[in-house]
Amino acid sequence: MFYRRFGQNYTKLKRKYKILLNYIVGPVLFIVLTYAIYRRIQQQENLKNSWQVIQQSLRGPQQWKIWLVMALSLVNWGIEARKWQVLVQSVQKISLFRAFQAVLSGLAMTLFVPNRVGEYVGRILYMDEGNRLRSVALTLVGSVSQLVVTMVAGIGGLIYMRTYILTEGRHLEGLSEFWFDGLLYAIIVGTLLLLLVYYKLSSITVWVERIPFVSKFSYFIQNVETLHWRELTRVLSLSVCRFTVFTFQYLLLMQVFDVHISIIDGWWLICVMFLVLAIVPSIPIAELGVRGNASLQLFGLLSTNTIGIIATAAGIWSINLILPSLAGSLFILGIKLFRK
Repeated sequence: MFYRRFGQNYTKLKRKYKILLNYIVGPVLFIVLTYAIYRRIQQQENLKNSWQVIQQSLRGPQQWKIWLVMALSLVNWGIEARKWQVLVQSVQKISLFRAFQAVLSGLAMTLFVPNRVGEYVGRILYMDEGNRLRSVALTLVGSVSQLVVTMVAGIGGLIYMRTYILTEGRHLEGLSEFWFDGLLYAIIVGTLLLLLVYYKLSSITVWVERIPFVSKFSYFIQNVETLHWRELTRVLSLSVCRFTVFTFQYLLLMQVFDVHISIIDGWWLICVMFLVLAIVPSIPIAELGVRGNASLQLFGLLSTNTIGIIATAAGIWSINLILPSLAGSLFILGIKLFRK
């Protein structure tokens, strides 16, 4: 009798907690995220001037480019969703739309956490219970692939800058030629090591699992062993496509806001800027400040249109980060943390 009554009480208690977590946590997260996003936007520097320029451009003859950039944002995160879908298929089969929801929810939750840690939390909520922690290592593989592409493109941009842009009359503030060259060589070495690690993940995982402490938790990383070099190359190619998309977005907005830089110069400077954003740790919601300063340093070498440069940075930040994050916070409303 005691055990049956205890079991009934335990079941009722567990049901209450599930209702609390499933139907209250989601709406609360949505309200908190939406309010925090609003407050952070209000606190951004140069927001008023940038917003005025953006409003004028929305009514100008090049407004179609802004709508194209917004459409490309869907393509951008769609590619990321496909990449994550490919990576976690060894753990659980999920639809592309569900992967898309997971990516945007992760984006919303990572706005206030350094180095995009919240991205993993947001995504694993869309996995079934028992598969959530197993998908974390695979999600990390996707991040590494994007970092590899960013660093390779950034190296090309640094070499282009060193050869064609940084002449006697142009130089980066606070960075001499000696330190520029030293930074370039260090990034090249780091990229080669990262690329080697990326394609040796299976072997490295097997080796790591032999460590006594790690072996207890090998269940969470053993799916990385199954990643063949063909799958890794496929993921890397998706990362290249995604990098190409958001670089093209940046070029389009530069044209909208009259930042007159040639396509080749702009392309390579954008690659350097994304390299800076990848290396410098920051909270994504505060990234506009870092992005704006990096843009002024780099594009200011070839253009004096400061407002246009800031407006471009703010536009990309809003279209690629804030709007998808708001959509992700809406998706969080439908999350059920516990299904069974």
